[in-house]
Amino acid sequence: MCSPQRVRGTGHRVAIVGAGPAGLFAAGYLACMGHEVHVYDKLPEPGGLMLFVIPEFKVSIPRVKGGTSELADVFNVKFYTRTKVFGGARSKEEGDAYVTKEVELKDLIKDYDAVLIATGTWSVGKLNVPGEDLRGVYSALEYLFRAKAARLGHIPRDEVPQLRGRRVAIVGGDIMAVDAALEAFYDGAGTIYVFYEGTIKDVPAGEYCIRSLTDRGVKFVELTKPKSIVGDRGEVAGIELAKVDPRTREPIPGSEFLVDVNIVINATEVKPTPPVANGYLGIKVSGDGRIVVNERHVAAEKVFAAGDVVLGPTRVGDAALDGLYAAESIHEYLLYG
Repeated sequence: MCSPQRVRGTGHRVAIVGAGPAGLFAAGYLACMGHEVHVYDKLPEPGGLMLFVIPEFKVSIPRVKGGTSELADVFNVKFYTRTKVFGGARSKEEGDAYVTKEVELKDLIKDYDAVLIATGTWSVGKLNVPGEDLRGVYSALEYLFRAKAARLGHIPRDEVPQLRGRRVAIVGGDIMAVDAALEAFYDGAGTIYVFYEGTIKDVPAGEYCIRSLTDRGVKFVELTKPKSIVGDRGEVAGIELAKVDPRTREPIPGSEFLVDVNIVINATEVKPTPPVANGYLGIKVSGDGRIVVNERHVAAEKVFAAGDVVLGPTRVGDAALDGLYAAESIHEYLLYG
């Protein structure tokens, strides 16, 4: 960060929507450049996925809180928490339960000299198999979010899925699948399976991360896809899977098998969550939910976007760097147009 004593105010005001890695790094840069920065976020504290989803053994809570406190106390960044910004149709996402106030994006555009959208990825896809609505089926995002929210004191511990001694199936192969498996391991789960439709060589999380799971006794099963979740009296009693062709990733007829589990965690896909519908005030949203920007991160007049809502699901460092690049473009826009 810069020295606050050397910062000279520009008189420009910037609104940032989203207090995750991209939004916070952008806030720090813009505050250092002398702009007045206000950050809007739906959660009860700033930090986004870093604070509320990524396990503490990877990103410490004091480190995140220390950074946001420095932004507020030293660089006068104003945080508006429990506030959801929307444009056009409203969407329902993880974390919305904390929202107590809504603000329309067009009002921010009117009140500020520039607006940065950095709302991240707070929605999940479906497994699209029978039994997905049984008790004991969770998304990885939901499970990790509840675990961190409880540690932060925002929900009681009994609202977190109880995995101690349970048999857990995790479906997926990205970083969130790995995080869910590690969280389940540290929560005392009995047996943990990770089922992935590809091989360990092409897993998105990387072979090293998968090896770190298997070293802890997690069973990684490759070239496997779920066909259904088996229930008993409304609760998970098992998961039926099929082996897939390594070339087509299509299920191989007759290869079905049943695994005895009582918890299923869907870690197949997290999706960008733009606060606007496609076409709102000229902002374009792609079919997979990403906001379309040009090389200067411009989405529309006075509106910029960065982080996972532009890139899709990425690592924290990539999202933070993208937020920094967007902040540089905003600074140039405010000074030179």
